[in-house]
Amino acid sequence: MVTTPLSIPDVQVPKHPQWPELSPREKDTLKQRIKVLLEENNAALVAHYYVDADLQELAEETGGCVADSLEMARYGTTADADTLIVCGVRFMGETSKILNPEKRVLMPDLGATCSLDEGCPAKEFSVFCDAHPDHTVVVYANTSAEVKARSDWVVTSGIALPIVRHLAEKGEKVLWAPDKHLGAYIQKQTGVDMLLWPGSCVVHEEFKAFALERLHKLHPDAAVLVHPESPESVIEQADVVGSTTALIKAVQELPNKTFIIATDDGIFWKMQQLAPGKKLLSAPTAGEGATCISCAHCPWMAMNALQNLEQLLLKGNNEIHIDEQIRQKAVIPIQRMLDFAAGHGIGGAAPR
Repeated sequence: MVTTPLSIPDVQVPKHPQWPELSPREKDTLKQRIKVLLEENNAALVAHYYVDADLQELAEETGGCVADSLEMARYGTTADADTLIVCGVRFMGETSKILNPEKRVLMPDLGATCSLDEGCPAKEFSVFCDAHPDHTVVVYANTSAEVKARSDWVVTSGIALPIVRHLAEKGEKVLWAPDKHLGAYIQKQTGVDMLLWPGSCVVHEEFKAFALERLHKLHPDAAVLVHPESPESVIEQADVVGSTTALIKAVQELPNKTFIIATDDGIFWKMQQLAPGKKLLSAPTAGEGATCISCAHCPWMAMNALQNLEQLLLKGNNEIHIDEQIRQKAVIPIQRMLDFAAGHGIGGAAPR
């Protein structure tokens, strides 16, 4: 494994937005107004596991989709809707538009981006690819449309390992971007010859191995569930390493009553819905001398809320637009991933 010596831009992490607190009655009234607007606009709500619980609940109540990024990408291609409202971060909205150019794709806040996306500029990434023409370019879904257009494969955390294992079996060398921790985990699992872009997720980078060890000693019967975007020292303590969907499945199926979870705590809503008797603890993101940047919740995901969702539906703004030449190039590696998933029985409906 070689990590590229490239310097990447400093990512400016925003503060978590402070939304006005709504009473139960105000929240219910707001949700009812949004349901009417969704129907009037023939719009489907597509929400990631990491956004606010109210949005996940609303998506399910209106027949939309609550899922990981792989299932979000698939959903729009079969949804009977003219408009897709993507509650997540920008690369998810872009992926929906790439796969559904005929549909209008809107987001509550176009500024909701991702540290992995921000830390992998298309121009610099293209130069890196040009310097290694003998490598197959595999990029994580957490990238811009332009970066996807430069790739051979697009993967999500739920399908990255089988795809890279497939490439390794063919003797291909891989250029991976942008998450160095996920890339290192995959390289360790597959033994593939891999070059890594040095990006990381601001949420998962914050999990502290020494603090996790201390917490586990306090809860020795707890199972530790870790997303592979986490540092290796955290992954090494895991009972289960996997995508958001895999971690949700583990909470349902493992016999443990308590779980320590190293991923964005927005996932707790779905976990508690499917396994109401389980106790869920966030893996520590701070400790002695540490400063919590994310506190286990993505500040960009937190830009999605009921309030700006209603305004979006009233104004019809914040539409995702992608240059058609870029879109046509980007759809190829995304479709390659979807075809691989279909051919190998990977994924399917999100957990219910």
